[in-house]
Amino acid sequence: MATRLPPVHALSAFEAAARHSSFAVAAEELCITPSALSHRIRLLEEHLCERVFVREGRSVTLTEFGRRYLDVVRIALRTLADFPLPNKGAQNQLRVKVTVPPTFARYMFMPRLAEFTRRYPEIEIEIFLFVPLYDLSLSESDVEVRFGAGEYPNLVTKKLFIEPAFVVASPAYLKTIPAIHTPADLRHAKLLRSALEPWQPWFEVAGLDWPEPTSGLRMDDLGLLLEAIKHGHGVGLTRQHFAEESINTGEVVRLFDTQLASPPHAYYLVHEAQAVMRAEVQLFIDWIQATYQV
Repeated sequence: MATRLPPVHALSAFEAAARHSSFAVAAEELCITPSALSHRIRLLEEHLCERVFVREGRSVTLTEFGRRYLDVVRIALRTLADFPLPNKGAQNQLRVKVTVPPTFARYMFMPRLAEFTRRYPEIEIEIFLFVPLYDLSLSESDVEVRFGAGEYPNLVTKKLFIEPAFVVASPAYLKTIPAIHTPADLRHAKLLRSALEPWQPWFEVAGLDWPEPTSGLRMDDLGLLLEAIKHGHGVGLTRQHFAEESINTGEVVRLFDTQLASPPHAYYLVHEAQAVMRAEVQLFIDWIQATYQV
């Protein structure tokens, strides 16, 4: 008897929903309605006799089984996508899928991407976004840029660069609190929090025996953190690449010379180890390493 396989359209719906953590966004990507996507997920779960998502209001998260099954599905979909089709033009196969954090994409990747496309106009680039420190399984992308500690077992990991972290605030916010002249004066300020840019390492460099803040506005996107600083929600840590334009325009000001030279998180280029890398992927890897050298 032939083995009954799950429908491919249900697998692609599952993979898209897992990647976006949203049925609505996944449905938009697949050009179907959210209800149609939900139906495909139910169909897959009925086939597997297992739940793959935990549904909490509008948000969805993978079950433990779903996480394990996702790795298998992504390998299967990638194998199908990468299988050479003799009747397809070679130019259609020159495609690199890259996953990057949102802030890196906005401030550092998009301004430089034109250089790559001018150099290699025959190579198509597909860009996907993910939230750092959350889903650390390699997606269907060929290459990822990750912001983290660089500990990614069984993957080729190359540090792109690091840069110091320092404190900034908006001039408008500074007018609402007592004058800040030294790092210790930050006790008067609201400290904006992010797991991506923790305060405690900077406190140590500044000579402050303070614990990591546990209350106040918290964000898991460095670009959003900078926006919160610009709009006067408090004082926060940032880096030169992100804040340079805002500093130059006066939207934010740097408060001290004190900086954290080697923050705990940096940008890394990550990809699976392969005996033979596709030529267009290797060209992209070479370019991005040359563009963002340590």
